[in-house]
Amino acid sequence: MPEGIKLFAGNSNRTLTKEIADFLNIPVGDAAVTTFSDEEIMVQINENVRGADVFVVQSTCMPVNHNIMELLLVVDALKRASAKRITAVIPYYGYARQDKKVQPRVPISARLVADLITVAGVNRILTIDLHAGQIQGFFDIPVDHLYAAPVLSDYVKKKYLNDIVIVSPDAGGVERARAFAKRLGASLAIIDKRREKANVSQVMNVIGDVHGKNAILFDDMVDTAGTITQAVSAIKEKGAKKVVAACTHAVLSGPAIDRINASGLEEVIVTNTIPMDEKQQKCKKLTILSVAPLLGEAIKRIHEESSVSSLFI
Repeated sequence: MPEGIKLFAGNSNRTLTKEIADFLNIPVGDAAVTTFSDEEIMVQINENVRGADVFVVQSTCMPVNHNIMELLLVVDALKRASAKRITAVIPYYGYARQDKKVQPRVPISARLVADLITVAGVNRILTIDLHAGQIQGFFDIPVDHLYAAPVLSDYVKKKYLNDIVIVSPDAGGVERARAFAKRLGASLAIIDKRREKANVSQVMNVIGDVHGKNAILFDDMVDTAGTITQAVSAIKEKGAKKVVAACTHAVLSGPAIDRINASGLEEVIVTNTIPMDEKQQKCKKLTILSVAPLLGEAIKRIHEESSVSSLFI
């Protein structure tokens, strides 16, 4: 059990927090995170944290704004209770898709959220698979950016041994898919698509050879599942044997589960950076892998001031 380390959480992903605590062999910190009848959030830390190295686990997933506010208030409470260092462990970073101005008069929301978290009193960020890598630069504090690729690739290696091609669902994800393909020693293909408006996509063409292969659609998140389910038809038309999706963050909003169930996907491999509701858990095509050991080891190394990047070498 590491000395001087404390692990707290908001309400966004209690199950993952408990798994991390079990990995570290420490208890989850005693904190009350509740709401008043008008939905204002009330936080109270019920144990001494003076001089402690504190880690706060909170995915900023649905309800996004509520979970961000919980994180800010927990951090403020810890800061005012004289914690030595506060690390925000954000398995899924919400608002990451709004990382630049793509139209006139729109906000850069990812930067604003980064500013809010920093001003609240966070000293360090630990997160997994940011939608855009440059978001690390939005923070004026250290950011440890983890990758779920080792967790996903271990599973893919065991289940889909031969004839694998990694498919990027759009041009923006090519770098991510190429790194995953290199890890698996697989070839690479790209879906050329055009997005007419938010959460609506149209597949145009498949660049690369997928004929007779097991196609693994690889992305950082699956939201409404429109992109990956449209990609399935295009890939199968090019002669792929099986089509599987592997994504870090299972946002799964709106019609996502219905689309996955109705699609030709063999399997959708995701991690538990975002908790699942009952309908999502019942989806037979979903395979959920845990990132608790990855986060737990990173927390341990941050506390011990040892290398985090060596986790991926």
